[in-house]
Amino acid sequence: MEREFVPVNVAVLTVSDTRTIETDSSGQLIVDRLTEVGHHIAARAIVKDGEIVIRAQLAQWIADPHVDVVIATGGTGVTPRDVTPEALAPLITKEILGFGELFRWVSYQEIGASTIQSRAQGALCGQTYVFLLPGSTGGVRTALDKILISQLDHRTRPCNFVMLLPRIRTEQPDR
Repeated sequence: MEREFVPVNVAVLTVSDTRTIETDSSGQLIVDRLTEVGHHIAARAIVKDGEIVIRAQLAQWIADPHVDVVIATGGTGVTPRDVTPEALAPLITKEILGFGELFRWVSYQEIGASTIQSRAQGALCGQTYVFLLPGSTGGVRTALDKILISQLDHRTRPCNFVMLLPRIRTEQPDR
């Protein structure tokens, strides 16, 4: 039996000191690709590279029951201003280690060992999925086309992130 497509509500965050809505090609690519496949863009913002402002925006969307997924682009490199993973760290309920590992493996096929500089990651924060992607349009395209588009599609077998949302929202951990 074929599963039906289930659209999710996605918030898109661009972390950059220089980009504007008009010049944000990576954020726009996320918006375009996700709406193209049927998802809803619940919110979009650009914030400067700063741990406190990044964390505040992420926390606001994680707390919003109308946001299922947050995808951030930028701030995942190794320079001192790249602090998106540090901003997210205190908000994480469960790390999705395989996302970053898979992203770097797939990216290696495209850009070789340079992928080691990426700190792309995935996490569950409360009841919201959060994915941190590189700021480059190529890195965003790789993450979307090779991982996220299929994992955000309820029809993907044997499993996907969307099919787990009802359980994430209702199950309580056994302590």
